[in-house]
Amino acid sequence: MREINRTLLFLTLVATLFSGCLAFHGGPLPGQPLAGPYTTIDDTQIHYTDTGPSYNGETLVMIHGFGATMANWMGLVPPLVERGYRVVALDLRGHGWSGRPDADYSIEAQARIVLGLVDQLGVDDFTVVGHSWGSAVSLQVTLLAQERVERVVLFNGMFFKNQQPVVFHWARVPGLGEVIYGVFYPERQDEKMAFAFYDAESIIDEPMVEAVESMMKRPGTLAAALASVRAMRFDEMEPHYSDITQPTLLLWGREDQVTPLRHGERIYQTLGNARLVVLPQCGHLPMIEAPNTSLKELIRFLDESAS
Repeated sequence: MREINRTLLFLTLVATLFSGCLAFHGGPLPGQPLAGPYTTIDDTQIHYTDTGPSYNGETLVMIHGFGATMANWMGLVPPLVERGYRVVALDLRGHGWSGRPDADYSIEAQARIVLGLVDQLGVDDFTVVGHSWGSAVSLQVTLLAQERVERVVLFNGMFFKNQQPVVFHWARVPGLGEVIYGVFYPERQDEKMAFAFYDAESIIDEPMVEAVESMMKRPGTLAAALASVRAMRFDEMEPHYSDITQPTLLLWGREDQVTPLRHGERIYQTLGNARLVVLPQCGHLPMIEAPNTSLKELIRFLDESAS
């Protein structure tokens, strides 16, 4: 009992020690682009892009993964716009140039931000496109707005409780989570990025690493990251996945070490109307590592599933 009490006391002291570097930040971020565009949803400033009038009447809403930004999608946006799609992308709460307030960082809260944005933009029906943790947000958007989501596209998704890295489970322990995200999470970004790619040497360069390191230093980022991890409740979502009947494309890098292919095969069996496309020699970020193939498969799916 004494050992347990000592451990709890130690973790409490550690949490107090790191509370400064894990503070939230609700105001404008230093160095943020003035042009935006920005909007306010649920008391959070949200950075987004809205590109191309929808000549074919269809809108794609793109949702990035954990610790990422909408920049991950930018290579796909111009060719999609050229084909007549309106493309909306955003930085979720706590990410990119969006705000980092002391607020709800659950998957459902992020999904409601997405829906708040499309409401503000006057979008009625849309196709949701998500990556990694953003795929879970995409599924939650679909569950909340079944009548509005026409199709679902998921890149290397994270949907299940047993997909989470063990460090995510450790982070839920008071005190230990503060140490992990106050000390270790911002470090060695180059190595973490390399883990996400099949051929990291041909993709990762110094400006890319510097951009990620710069984002880590923005006020509130570490607090928002820890809050997001602690609010991941996949076990509450999993029983509802089978309710999703929209045509769904699952794009998966075969060599993904972050969310291995077996999880793609599992969600494929769970969803009622899904197609699984496996990309060889590709890791966790097909839209960056295999943009041409990703675009080809995405457009094929959109064409074939058009209503």
